[in-house]
Amino acid sequence: MSEAGGGETPIFRARTMIALVVVGVFAFAAFLWLASLPNLQEFNCRPNVASRCAIGFAGLEAVVRDDGVPLKVNRAKVLPAQSTGLVIVTPEPGGGADVGALEFKGAILVILPKWVAAPDPTHISWGLKEGPLPLGAMPSKDLLDVVKVARRTGIARPRLTGAAGSPFEGLTLTPGPIDQLQTLSANGWTPVLTDETGKAVIAQAQSSPIYVLADPDLLNTQGLANLDTFGAGTSIVRALRGDGPIIFDLSLDGYANERNALQLMFKPPFLAVTLCAAAAMAVAGLQAMFRFGPVRRRERAIALGKEALTDNSAQLIRLARREPRMAPAYAALTRKAAARAVGAPRELSGDGLTDFLDRLGRQRGLTDNLASLSHEAGRVENRPGLTTLAERLYRWRLEMTRERQ
Repeated sequence: MSEAGGGETPIFRARTMIALVVVGVFAFAAFLWLASLPNLQEFNCRPNVASRCAIGFAGLEAVVRDDGVPLKVNRAKVLPAQSTGLVIVTPEPGGGADVGALEFKGAILVILPKWVAAPDPTHISWGLKEGPLPLGAMPSKDLLDVVKVARRTGIARPRLTGAAGSPFEGLTLTPGPIDQLQTLSANGWTPVLTDETGKAVIAQAQSSPIYVLADPDLLNTQGLANLDTFGAGTSIVRALRGDGPIIFDLSLDGYANERNALQLMFKPPFLAVTLCAAAAMAVAGLQAMFRFGPVRRRERAIALGKEALTDNSAQLIRLARREPRMAPAYAALTRKAAARAVGAPRELSGDGLTDFLDRLGRQRGLTDNLASLSHEAGRVENRPGLTTLAERLYRWRLEMTRERQ
């Protein structure tokens, strides 16, 4: 720091400091926001309810909400304990999900994947249908390992019929054109919705309320864009749901909520602590911005002046433990001050001056005499003794010179 014109030049300008603070606050807030997001992968084009692309099911979620049906997107690893309603599971291609481990007493609809998506350059969060998924990449974990999938060639407009004794009994559906209609077969499973050739589009697993939909184009966003497919898809959902809510499960797709301290910070009851901490930081920042007193200048390493010299000398004497040896010198200084005050003859010194002052003190009725005090000064051995003797010498001088205390 340099001095110019009697003032101090600041290291940073005010504009620079304000810019640093604003950028720091913005960067920290952005970090907290990104760290608290559940999962950034949900913006990719995947066959799940969080995806808004063609092969996703965000459109189905919007339809259910608009229909006024109770709806929940589940990220927890445990489903609600209720016996009515419908859980929709959309396993990812490849290994798939452990559907049989879902503990839900109502109906469970598993929608198999069908398409491979490519990014849409005009919308980063959308996607385009690139081609059919290889049949070997179908989910095959748990109870899905017995499911075999087949596809028609070309575009077809199937006629779907519900099986007797199933939730689709008496139901006949005619969806819009479907590209490469996908059907399934599984040993021991019961077809509950079949096409005109008798192949199962939806089948029920053995002795369980788990239903598997082979072709996702009946319910995904690109399929619901057709009015006929929209009517067929909503009929399928209504038949399985009954009177209960609809739950879209994302926990089996790798989107389960994990414990995250940053997420807990913004949820009750921890939100109150976060708000208090933010308020305290804001108050501390305001206090740092405005000066609340004069500038405290730094003291010199070596002080100047008589008082500093006296203090330093006293500190050196104290460190050397030589205070008791100052008693005779203080007694002599007191005698000299008293002789000057009473006008003692200048030719007197030493013991002669002491005798003169003691005679004068006896005439004035002093209790102490200088001779005994000077003798005691030579025998002082510690600081308390020096303090006591100094008080007596000081009192004797005041009485001799008749000064006020």
